[in-house]
Amino acid sequence: MKIVFDFGGVVFRWHPASFLARVLPHRIETLEQGAQAASLFFQNYGGDWGLFDQGLIGTDEVVRRISARTGWLRGEVETVVRAVPDELMAIPATVVLIRDLKAAGHTLHFLSNMPEPYADHLSATYPLTEWFESGLFSGRVKQIKPGAEIFALAERHFGAKPEELLFIDDHPVNVDAALSRDWQSFLFTDAASARRELVSRRLLSA
Repeated sequence: MKIVFDFGGVVFRWHPASFLARVLPHRIETLEQGAQAASLFFQNYGGDWGLFDQGLIGTDEVVRRISARTGWLRGEVETVVRAVPDELMAIPATVVLIRDLKAAGHTLHFLSNMPEPYADHLSATYPLTEWFESGLFSGRVKQIKPGAEIFALAERHFGAKPEELLFIDDHPVNVDAALSRDWQSFLFTDAASARRELVSRRLLSA
């Protein structure tokens, strides 16, 4: 079985509400305010941020667009955009899960919506080539989940038929997109639950 990991919220920490509250405490005082701000800022990873994820606009342009759209000061938006790499810290329990899956003989890949600057940061900071056989970043291939194009590209890149792939992602729309292409897939909530799911599928020992 070839197992494909999403990155943000699965392999790397990503909790936008608390992240924004930490980065902009003068603007965001509670997690509820953080959730509202995240919805406004990231547009559910569509809009301006989706274009950034897809590598169709760069850092300066996404800052300009978000500032114009939200009314936030350009410096505030720049602060958020610059702070994202430090937020993307490896989740220890997921790293252990990755190592256990590799030890069990599975081939691992990744499929991540990630702007190029952050993809470069992760590639330079973490042993991705040790953890994964290969992977695709949206910002580098100019396609984005949940679009069918990036899943088709992944099938070719991973050298696998859809039914040979198991995709782990924390966004239901991406899980549904994978299932619609006859991939196996399940929703990630935390590493412990993912481990139980993998055990139930007989991909890991209890």
